[in-house]
Amino acid sequence: MLSYKFRLYPSKTQEKSLSSHLWQSKELWNEMLEFVKEFYKNFEKFPTKSALMEFVKHSGLYSQTAQAVANRLYDSVWKKSGPKAGFPRFKSFDRMKSLYYPQFGFFLGKKLKVTPFGEISIKKHREIKGFVRTLTLKREASGKWFAIFCVQKEKHFPKENRGEKVGIDLGLTNFAALSNGIIIRNPKHFKKHEERLASRQKRFSRCKKGNRNREKAKLKIAVEYERISNCRSDFLHKLSNGLVNSYSLIALEALRSKEMAEHRFGKSIHDAGWNMFANMLVYKAEGAGCEVMFVDPRNTTKGCSCCGAVVEKKLSDRTHACPFCGLTMDRDINAARNILNRATAGTAGSNASGDEIAISSRKEDATRFIGW
Repeated sequence: MLSYKFRLYPSKTQEKSLSSHLWQSKELWNEMLEFVKEFYKNFEKFPTKSALMEFVKHSGLYSQTAQAVANRLYDSVWKKSGPKAGFPRFKSFDRMKSLYYPQFGFFLGKKLKVTPFGEISIKKHREIKGFVRTLTLKREASGKWFAIFCVQKEKHFPKENRGEKVGIDLGLTNFAALSNGIIIRNPKHFKKHEERLASRQKRFSRCKKGNRNREKAKLKIAVEYERISNCRSDFLHKLSNGLVNSYSLIALEALRSKEMAEHRFGKSIHDAGWNMFANMLVYKAEGAGCEVMFVDPRNTTKGCSCCGAVVEKKLSDRTHACPFCGLTMDRDINAARNILNRATAGTAGSNASGDEIAISSRKEDATRFIGW
């Protein structure tokens, strides 16, 4: 299953109608949630799914869209997504962002025909390969509308990839260091837009609630966040595409970035997008004939990739210098080689490709930089 996301350009009439249906979805959700709470208060049990389906029959929404709202609420009550998931809450209009068409009600040609909005202009920047299963119409915080198609593709044999094997150490000073000596710089997208974002947030905080200028300021903030997100996604997509097509095996650390962000460097970790990058590598690897492996991150930075000795380092120490075997190189490249050795069960003194690790007395000899 793959997802295709295309930009929509509805007319003013269509945009007003789309927003109206989002409002009705929000009202339907809140009314059903109130019904669920009252039902539980009176009978000490939750209503059945069929009872919720009866509730949506005359909602004014397209039938399958209304049923999708009921299914979402039912799953939120009965099938919580995780141990920390709480009871569903009432939604404001800003928190209702999508209209879902699980089977019928849409047709994609030169334009996207959707019941009951008619033909909506769509930017099809690539062809859809496979059978379209579902459609989601989504409104972003910036006010832009998108069509997201969930597509089922036929199983196919992955292409043969004869590239070398590589280990990757993710970081903040540099985004990534590869075991073959390549270093990819960290573009720091948020830092580039931080001043402009702060200025717009100050202007927003000065506006009085209910003022029209406050809504305009809020929209400008959303547009700025969207620009940052697009820059990050573009960088990660291009980098992940290049890696899965160049290497037959990619080894990474199994990082708990969310927990790390709660302790230190949270803004920088979230800006780097380590989890997003790892997810991109995983789902793109199959089609490229590449394998992605995750290893235990303990002591990958401290261990020597040549002799295996543990060398203590401070965060400010950017060079790995082993007092036992004399290996001197960039600490991130040394960590990347340790990651690759663990993924391939490598032995001390050799890397995953079987080549001897060059022992360099200068950091520059083992480092190549790529500016993205």
